Amino acid sequence: MQKITLLIHCEDQPNIIASVTNFMASNDGNIVYIDQHVDREQNIFFMRLECEFGSHSFSLEAFKQLFNTTLADKFKLDWKIFAAERKPKMALFISKYDHCLYDILGRYNSGELHLEIPFILSNHLDLKPIADNFNIPFYHVPVTKATKQEAEQEQLKLLEVHGIDFIVLARYMQIVSETLIDKYPNKIINIHHSFLPAFVGAKPYHSAYKRGVKIIGATSHYITEELDAGPIIQQDVAHVSHTHSIKDLIAKGRDLEKIVLSNAIKLHADRKVMVFNNKTVIFS
Repeated sequence: MQKITLLIHCEDQPNIIASVTNFMASNDGNIVYIDQHVDREQNIFFMRLECEFGSHSFSLEAFKQLFNTTLADKFKLDWKIFAAERKPKMALFISKYDHCLYDILGRYNSGELHLEIPFILSNHLDLKPIADNFNIPFYHVPVTKATKQEAEQEQLKLLEVHGIDFIVLARYMQIVSETLIDKYPNKIINIHHSFLPAFVGAKPYHSAYKRGVKIIGATSHYITEELDAGPIIQQDVAHVSHTHSIKDLIAKGRDLEKIVLSNAIKLHADRKVMVFNNKTVIFS
C-alpha cells in the first residue's frame, strides 16, 4: 500500500474537485482524506487530499508526470505531491533556552512527530548534553559580528549535507540571514514569545506586566526577511490576572511556547500548511 498527500492551489474555477477525485479513481486510488477552502477575497482555491494505492506497480514519479499533463496544465495548478511514508528532515537551531528543545525531543522520542532530526545546531555549547542524551548529532557554530558570514556558510553546508527539508528555531537567539531564508522559503519555523504583533522586543512579559494584560500568548510563524512578520502557523493564549507576578507570566509563556511550537512543527511535517500571500491555510 502506497499513500500520497496532494496539496494544490489555483484560481477558483468550476469542476476542480470532481476532476481531481475522478483522476484518483481512474488511477485505482482510494481517497482517505479530502478538504478544500476558497478564499473569496482573493478568489483562490486550496485543497489537501490523501490517497492510497494498492498496486505494487505504482510509480510516484510516473503519477506526478501524469497528474501534471492531465490536470495541472488544464487548471493552472500550483501543486505538490508527497509520498506519505517519507519523513521530512528537520534541523533544530538552538541557543541557551532549553524548554522548547526538551518538549520537541520528548515528542520526537515518543514517535509523536513524523519527521527525522539529523542534527541540532547551536551558537553555544550549553545544551549539548541534551542532544547527547537523545543521541542526536550536535554542531557548535559560534556567531559573532565578525564571523556571521562564515557561520552562515557552515550552516548551509550542514543543511545540504544532511538533506534538510526544514529548519526550526527553538529559541535560537540570532537573526537569520536573507541567504538562509531564500534557500528555505516558508521552511524556517520560529517561535515568538508573545502574541504577535503585541509586545515585541526583548522583555515582552515585563511589558505585558506593566500594562496589566489579561492574556499572554505565543506565536509560531515562518521566517521572512521582515522581522516577526512571516505567515503565522499557530497561536495560543493563557489568561492571567493582577495576582500573577512576572515570574508567573514567564512560566506560563514558556508553557505556551512549547505547545505552540510543537503543534506548528507537527502541522508542517504532516503537510497540513499552505502559504499564500503571507497567510496560511491550515488543514485539519
